[in-house]
Amino acid sequence: MQRYFISNESIEASSITITGSDFHHLANVLRAKPGEKILCVAEQEKTALVEITEITNEAVHGNVIEWIDESKEMPIKITIASGLPKGDKLDYIIQKGTELGAAEFIPFIAARSIVKWDEKKAAKKIERLQKIAKEAAEQSHRGLIPSVATPVRIHELIKLSDRFNYKLIAYEEDAKTGESSLLASVLKELKYGESVLFVFGPEGGLSSDEIVKLKENGFASCGLGPRILRTETAPLYALSAISYHTELLR
Repeated sequence: MQRYFISNESIEASSITITGSDFHHLANVLRAKPGEKILCVAEQEKTALVEITEITNEAVHGNVIEWIDESKEMPIKITIASGLPKGDKLDYIIQKGTELGAAEFIPFIAARSIVKWDEKKAAKKIERLQKIAKEAAEQSHRGLIPSVATPVRIHELIKLSDRFNYKLIAYEEDAKTGESSLLASVLKELKYGESVLFVFGPEGGLSSDEIVKLKENGFASCGLGPRILRTETAPLYALSAISYHTELLR
C-alpha cells in the first residue's frame, strides 16, 4: 500500500488533504481513484489508513479509517556524518541509509574531499537530497523522514557533536590493526532513546589531523571488521550492525 508523509496542517478532524508532488504522484502517476486506500504518516510518527474520497485538479481528499499503532523506527537515533564523496555516492548513502534506519545525515567538507561544494547551488542540492530521503522513507515504511543538513566544516561538526550520547569515527587504520572491540562494547552499552554520531571519511579517508581533532573532542575511533570498506559502504555496515544488535537481538 502506498505511503505518504503529510503535515499536521493537512489533517482536519478525520479528513486529510494531499497536495503538491504527492498529489501529482497519486493523481497522475498512480491514477488513483476514490475508494482506494493509502497510508498517510503525520508528524510525531502517527500513521493513518485513509480512503480516498475525491480527487480534484489540485488535491486528493480522503477520510481516516483508523490510526495504526506501528513502530518502524530504530530505538537508537543514528546520525551519519559523511565526508563529501565523489559523484552520486552521497545520494546512495542517503537512500540506503534511510532504508536502514538513519535518523539524520550531516555531510561535511573533509580535508580529502575531492568534490567542491557550490554554495550557490546548495539549496537545490539539499532539496534534492531531502527528496531522496523522503522517497526512501516512504518505500521502507519509515515513521519519519531523516533530515539532511547543509555540509559543514570539521570544526562545525565538532560543535554539533555535543548533543550526542556517543561519538564514533570509522577509521580504516584501526581496521588494519585488527581493532574490533570498541563498536561491540558501545553496542552493548546503548540504551533506548540514546543517540550516536558516526563519522565516515570520504575517498582516501580522514586525515590524521582530523582524527586528532575529533578525538580531542570526545570522539572514539573504531574498526568495522577486518576488511577496508568504501566510503559509501561503511555507513551501511554500521547501520546494519546497530540495527541487528538493537532490534533483532532484543
